[in-house]
Amino acid sequence: MENCLFCKIANGEIPSKKAYEDDTVLAFYDIEPQAPVHVLIVPKKHYTSVMDIESADQALLSHMIEIAQKLAKELGVSKDGFRLVINTGENGGQSVPQLHIHLLGGRKFGWPAG
Repeated sequence: MENCLFCKIANGEIPSKKAYEDDTVLAFYDIEPQAPVHVLIVPKKHYTSVMDIESADQALLSHMIEIAQKLAKELGVSKDGFRLVINTGENGGQSVPQLHIHLLGGRKFGWPAG
């Protein structure tokens, strides 16, 4: 999508501190971290939200989770625990209209999330 902030980051138009990249996904550090570890995992193809994922796209979500697992291990949060978050829509707290997973770790989280 032409004006999507995360698409511009994924395409290299806006610089980011990369944590991982392959042909389908970019993971980068959040510029306003909510935890000591806060990485965003974004598909390079635009999906407004998780609601845009169809049956044919299920492998992408699986791949994004695999990347989250890999990064959790590399960033040292897999043993003590971490949180994965996919916000969807305004009431779900989605502030950028592009599907993304937040990988948060390095501190204890409460529930309910807020």
